[in-house]
Amino acid sequence: MSYNYICKEISKYPAHWLVTGAAGFIGSNLVEYLLNLNQKVTGLDNFSTGFQHNLDQVREAVTPEQWKNFIFIKGDIRDTETCAAVCEGKDYVLHQAALGSVPRSVADPLNTHANNITGHLNMLIAARDAKVKRFVYAASSSTYGDHPDLPKVEDKIGRPLSPYAVTKYVNELYADVFARTYNVESVGLRYFNVFGRRQDPHGAYAAVIPLWFASLIKGEPVYINGDGETSRDFCYIDNCVQANILAAVAQDKSAVNRVYNVAFGERTSLNQLFTMIRERVAVQYPELINVEPQYRDFRPGDVRHSLADISNASTLLDYKPLFSVNDGLDEAARWYMENLL
Repeated sequence: MSYNYICKEISKYPAHWLVTGAAGFIGSNLVEYLLNLNQKVTGLDNFSTGFQHNLDQVREAVTPEQWKNFIFIKGDIRDTETCAAVCEGKDYVLHQAALGSVPRSVADPLNTHANNITGHLNMLIAARDAKVKRFVYAASSSTYGDHPDLPKVEDKIGRPLSPYAVTKYVNELYADVFARTYNVESVGLRYFNVFGRRQDPHGAYAAVIPLWFASLIKGEPVYINGDGETSRDFCYIDNCVQANILAAVAQDKSAVNRVYNVAFGERTSLNQLFTMIRERVAVQYPELINVEPQYRDFRPGDVRHSLADISNASTLLDYKPLFSVNDGLDEAARWYMENLL
């Protein structure tokens, strides 16, 4: 069945969804999409990395009637009572809340552990006790660590290269144990460099795409860590949303209790990415067409190359990413031009 058909079917039968990290980049996009499908949605966030303005934009993007189906709770996944309360009565949990960023985890491993491991365990326990139908959680391509093979295949991982990578691997181990011990149905989605609207360009741990858009628009230097030949499999946000929806409602039991790569399936170097972003910004700022990046040292804990094999998600979830890097950057550029000026 096609993704569009599945979404039409979902819209006919409203369910109650919980999105953790609802005020964040990925979480707010999930909330918006679900509300547009006429679902009931509860959002949980403690605003440690999420923002009220993301939820304000969701409100502007949906109808007043759809917005009435949204309940927001300010709370923390590190608190067991909060987790239990928000899971009660929910059909599906899309667990996005976490502390992202490899450098942040290197600087503060204890806080990363508390949010990403303790918080994840709290949510699994709450989902188990509330008997939710499906627990979908944000895993990470960082789990592949130092394994050299390209493309990355789900069952071949190496040693983690950062505390963040450790936490995301532990998330998968806990989900697997809860499936076998408590019959909790779960799906882990190993995100590969998701980008798009509402991704924060500010702060010490901003992702590269929004950061470079913002730097160019503001006339600030663009820094590339290393020689620029580091490569990533960049994945536009709408592809990520599709994977979450398909994972939550998959009927094939062989598709459940496993992890999937969520990406587009193409590799782009940082040098290529800079050129692509510069070209889009130069449409509005022609004087920037010849701006060059500044190179500096590699970052500790960074993986050199990353490319996903998405055949498992394609076969078992019917995942078909609709946005290439070029298409996604076109969409992202429009959003950043409107929101960063």
